[in-house]
Amino acid sequence: MSKGVLPLYYSPLTQVVLLGLVCLCCPGMFNALSGLGAGGSMSSNVGLIDSANGALYGCFAIVGFFSGTFTNTVGVKHTLTIGSIGYVVYSASLWVYDRKQVSGFVIAAGVILGCCAGVFWSAQGSIMMSYPEEKNKGKFVAIFWALFNVGGILGSVIALALNLENEAGGGVSTSTYIAFVIVMIIGVVLSLAIANPSRVARPDGTKVAVAKAMHWKKELKGVLLVWKEWRMLCLIPAFLASNWFYAYQFKVNTVYFNSPARALNDTMYWTLQIIGSLIFGCLLDFQGLSRRSRGLLALTILFVVTMAVWAGGFAFQLTFDNGSDKPIGWKDEEFGGPFILYMFYGFSDAIYQTYLYWLMGAMSNDPSLLARYAGFYKATQSAGAAIAFGIDAVSIPLRWECLICWVLVFVSFPLILLVASRVSETNMNDENDSLSSKSIDKKIAEAKDIY
Repeated sequence: MSKGVLPLYYSPLTQVVLLGLVCLCCPGMFNALSGLGAGGSMSSNVGLIDSANGALYGCFAIVGFFSGTFTNTVGVKHTLTIGSIGYVVYSASLWVYDRKQVSGFVIAAGVILGCCAGVFWSAQGSIMMSYPEEKNKGKFVAIFWALFNVGGILGSVIALALNLENEAGGGVSTSTYIAFVIVMIIGVVLSLAIANPSRVARPDGTKVAVAKAMHWKKELKGVLLVWKEWRMLCLIPAFLASNWFYAYQFKVNTVYFNSPARALNDTMYWTLQIIGSLIFGCLLDFQGLSRRSRGLLALTILFVVTMAVWAGGFAFQLTFDNGSDKPIGWKDEEFGGPFILYMFYGFSDAIYQTYLYWLMGAMSNDPSLLARYAGFYKATQSAGAAIAFGIDAVSIPLRWECLICWVLVFVSFPLILLVASRVSETNMNDENDSLSSKSIDKKIAEAKDIY
């Protein structure tokens, strides 16, 4: 293939970078808004935002289980565009609430975003896990995760710049919401630049595998096949835990810190996400070890880091409860320790999710199957988040929320180990053969007893 602008544009790396930019502008900015606590509004509105998030993640969970079917039928490009629109609607609802206090719109926007995000992340997972060569899957996850979390940093910097003088415990300014809506609209436009998979070619000239559209009944049966995949069932506790802690962490940021400190915390939270993902992505692709060996090594490091972070988090949580007499600012002497802890919450989140994406990518190269895996992952993850935000909405003691998060992460590790210990060195046959109609029919026939 001749070198030039068009071949470069159609390379897997360029497409994953574009995907990362879309996620930077849409879910990345959403994460920044969520990380400010109470959607950036006053801490007294935590109940409303928890209800909206409960609706969001509940719908996300339901739609996510079937999102692979939608993605494989509509195509990854159009699915990303449809999904990204939901983020604009949600951010706009917070803007309207800030001006008019229309709480119903916030809840409705949560439902809309839940449905849109469900399909969005299925398409994202299919691209990110199926486009790279096997030796580069960890790096591609890291590149995507870094760009995605630049959105969190950008959103936090915007909030910080627009709220420097707001040292009370109130919410962010109206102009903050306007800025978020504008950036998310840019993300929708960028999604239109994603190339069709049939045009994407790797550096050696080979085409990436393309998901073949099937009859919707076969697609639904393909979704149900995921429930027969023992490795995915083993990963359910990890999937549940992977977003469960957001409700707790963002609540701590809301009740313990003032607005400028919250924005600074948020900025560094996403910065450490980038660092963590880049480190783990390189480790998981280190060619000096077999794929199984580096998977087990990374899992050991992941366990040590996450247990240390949550132990520190629980010790900190024992020092205060659900409220703070005076929100802490960055000039206060007690700011340093909690600030460092909050940064490492972001670091541990990144390495945990980077590892899970790598592990799923190591299970197959088939884009249709990976779309279903990604949908299953995000659906289960969102079900956990919905439960967590529901628990947070009833204001149980934060020390119990922290303990639940810690226990869930701990319980997930033995089952992750079971899957990681059975990682194969290659899945090249998946990419070449598993998308054939004969192969799919065979898989459906083998699992016919579950329908």
